[in-house]
Amino acid sequence: MLTVGDKFPSFALDAVKGGPEGLGGPGKSFTRITSESDAGKWKIVFFWPKDFTFICPTEIAAFGKLAGEFADRDAVVYGVSTDSEFVHLNWRVHNDDIRDLPIPMLADIKRELSEALGILDKEAGVALRATFIVDPDGTIQWAAVNGLNVGRNPQEVLRVLDALQTDELCPCNWEKGKEVLKPQDLFEKAA
Repeated sequence: MLTVGDKFPSFALDAVKGGPEGLGGPGKSFTRITSESDAGKWKIVFFWPKDFTFICPTEIAAFGKLAGEFADRDAVVYGVSTDSEFVHLNWRVHNDDIRDLPIPMLADIKRELSEALGILDKEAGVALRATFIVDPDGTIQWAAVNGLNVGRNPQEVLRVLDALQTDELCPCNWEKGKEVLKPQDLFEKAA
């Protein structure tokens, strides 16, 4: 699996648009998102195993609810699975939790991005619950992966983004607005 310090792979995937535009029907709901889209922004890229399942919509909806907070931090959120854009659209239309989803749902049907990242489950052949924070230069700054049966905490992804954007030393459980560690202060206390 690619990890911190690695370049996020180049990609070009069809997607269902976020927001009301994503519910306009097959001719209007789709777009193409590439590694060049949203240049200069932080990117939160999270993967789920399959559409029309049980855990996945809880995570997708939770990321969607935080989309505004990510945007306030100059970050975009992309959700990805190995399902097609048509399946994504059908799922959005028929699932109350994600119908109004403000983020795009990318279709990695050839599994090229999932494979390049090293996040395909060896038995099921679907993406694991992987999450990446990618800086504006395209470098992975944080990576986490859960198995197929355990959902993740999007609030923690937001907390980590906040910490990364300080470019400071952030202690355990640090939250935005709290003090960061200053090595000189620690050395002065010890003296």
